[in-house]
Amino acid sequence: MPGDAQATTTLALPPLPDETEASAPQIIRLDTLPDTVRKLRRIADEIGASHFSTFLVTRRGDRRQLQPGLDTHYPGISERSKILTVLLGERFARRIAASALPLWWSKSGEPVFASASGFDFAERMEAPAGAPVGIALPVAVEHGPEGAVLFAGDRFSLTAQSLCDIHARCFAFFGVIARLRPPAGTMTQQISKRELECLMLTANGLTSDEIADKLGLSVHTANQYLTNTTRKLNAMNRMHAVAKALRLGLFD
Repeated sequence: MPGDAQATTTLALPPLPDETEASAPQIIRLDTLPDTVRKLRRIADEIGASHFSTFLVTRRGDRRQLQPGLDTHYPGISERSKILTVLLGERFARRIAASALPLWWSKSGEPVFASASGFDFAERMEAPAGAPVGIALPVAVEHGPEGAVLFAGDRFSLTAQSLCDIHARCFAFFGVIARLRPPAGTMTQQISKRELECLMLTANGLTSDEIADKLGLSVHTANQYLTNTTRKLNAMNRMHAVAKALRLGLFD
């Protein structure tokens, strides 16, 4: 009978997750030194800076010194960065190791910031030779090394908000630099063009005999170049040297 018909209730269950989406592999992004350089160049372009340099603070007893990291001329180190390590000196190294407050300079005396509120987030410093305007952002790795990222140019301006954003990004970049940086003395300057050519051909799968034939060398000389490059990169074998060279951006 109609009156005896039982009412039916429909339960709205949540939809099952998309199996394709759930099974998609998670992509883990590994930062490299070339990636970090591209990001720092992008920041320089954003604020109108013509040059950037990164420095690490090294400790020798009670002394503090600056060591160049990466700069605009990567994979080499520009003369400007080398000169700045001397001009800025131990006083600057101690300052950036003691405080994370940004520093700025302007030879003309005009403020770097677009608004006066920027002065609440930074201190003025004496202008080093070579760049009329610039900022120095102290950075550090937790329980690890300290350093700074400098942006310089003829003239640029930024807001307090953009300064805070750039500073936060540079902390992340410095973590990559501190983890992957070449040893002091820059291995890229020690590796000769011919040594790098042999390593590049190894990366392309060529044997020592094939490398020697392609470059017009003896097999002994080709092997010696590869041995030299492996040692300079502090690698365990040739393929480890190839991996390190790729990570450092020595070749594509």
